[in-house]
This record gives sequence, structure tokens and C-alpha cells, in this order.
Amino acid sequence: MQRTDFGDMVCSIARTLDIAGEPWSPLIIRDVWVGIRRFDELQRDLGISRKVLTERLSWLVRNGVLERRPYSDRPARYEYVLTQKGLELTEVLMVISAWGDRWTAGEAGPPTLLRHRSCGKHVHAEVRCSHCGELLHGDEVDVEDGPGARG
Repeated sequence: MQRTDFGDMVCSIARTLDIAGEPWSPLIIRDVWVGIRRFDELQRDLGISRKVLTERLSWLVRNGVLERRPYSDRPARYEYVLTQKGLELTEVLMVISAWGDRWTAGEAGPPTLLRHRSCGKHVHAEVRCSHCGELLHGDEVDVEDGPGARG
């Protein structure tokens, strides 16, 4: 069965999912974000096969989400760091986490907490209007064709 190429769709959501929507990719990005950067550490934390992890890391590097940096010459070993593109994806992960905390955490509560370094408080991500600052909710937003839409 051939995989649909979401990268060719005229939709920013589809194009983003083409890069980071495969289920292991957000988890790899999450791990690198929290400081798990070496192959063996990623594999151990995720419980993922070496083959799948190699494929996912290569894909994320090729798409500019991660950068591969050497940390040892003998033997040659590498760690992975987020690029600016990858760091911006962590903002998406924070929103996904907030949704998961609300709808899937259950009585035990959230499995992780986010602490804002500037103020020191625990926070959750919110999507706000870039113009007026109000919270954005799906039932209060209209979607219109943009300049990149097919006419």
C-alpha cells in the first residue's frame, strides 16, 4: 500500500503532518526538546526499534527539524538538537499536551507539567489571536482561502 504524499497537498496542516505527523516523530521531537538527544537514549526512552528510529531521525534531519551534531570523534557519535523549525514545533506539542491533559489524563492528572522560566509558574498552552490577544476557539474562527490556495 502506497502512502499518500501529504507534502503535495495545498494545506498547511497536511504539509506539517507530512513532516511531523507520523506517530514517532512528535515523540522524538518531545524527547530532544526535554534533553534526550543521543540515539541510544532516544531508543531506550521510546522503546522504538533501531531501524524505525534511524528512519525517523534521518527524515527529521532532512526536513530541517533536527540537526545532527558530533559529540565524539572516536568512535564517531552524534546527538540531535532542534533547529529553529523544530523548536517552533514544540509550541504545537505544548498545545497537544494541553488538550491531552484536559481530555485524556483522567483522575491521575497530567503526566507532566510545564513551568515558564520567566515567571516560574506552571502553565498550559493556549492559542490566542495574534491581533487582539483573545483566546481562539474553533467555533469562533472562519477559514478563508489564502494567497497560496489554488484558484
